[in-house]
Amino acid sequence: MKNIIFTSFIILSAFKGIKAQSLEKMTWFNEPSQWEIKDKKLTMTVTPQSDYWRISHYGFTVDDAPFYYNTYGGEFEAKVKITGDYKARFDQTGIMLRIDEQNYIKAGVEFVDGKFNLSTVVTHKTSDWSVIVLEKTPPFVWIKAVRRLDAVEIFYSFDDKDYVLMRNANFQDNTPVQVGFMGASPDGNGFKATFENFSVKHLPDQRRLDWLKKN
Repeated sequence: MKNIIFTSFIILSAFKGIKAQSLEKMTWFNEPSQWEIKDKKLTMTVTPQSDYWRISHYGFTVDDAPFYYNTYGGEFEAKVKITGDYKARFDQTGIMLRIDEQNYIKAGVEFVDGKFNLSTVVTHKTSDWSVIVLEKTPPFVWIKAVRRLDAVEIFYSFDDKDYVLMRNANFQDNTPVQVGFMGASPDGNGFKATFENFSVKHLPDQRRLDWLKKN
């Protein structure tokens, strides 16, 4: 009986946790000059000469690119479909999880030296950068972030069915986090980016689940 109740609780929690986000109710950080929401899509012109980066390798800190978000606590799965008219070196779009200016993760597509890359930047006081070079140019990419305990797993997909892990990174737990999507054009004059099917699914706290199994 105990196992049945526990299983029912998990199924009900997962069902209730599926939440299609209302784009109109989200918040801008560094609002771009041009953007619109239409047909459940957000399209923006990414601000020229903007980015998120802290210190490492280049020696500068910038925190001025457009970021559209809601704030969540606990553990969750977030995903979004991104499309960009990338033009200049380092033009990028992606999902972003941000605690503050010293702790954030951004992951998505980045245009570097004429090639499209799946890119992840993890920042804890200083930033790092990892890329997966794409041999073909996809029309769009799905990016998914799963926050569990003290880590975030980042996945990519070309069809919203088969997801491939691209990064597992430490991320402070038990702390509210801003979750949304961003675009940056650090070396260019901006470009058009579109975000659609953004969703956040609540995941029951893993430590609590472990406790319930034992009690």
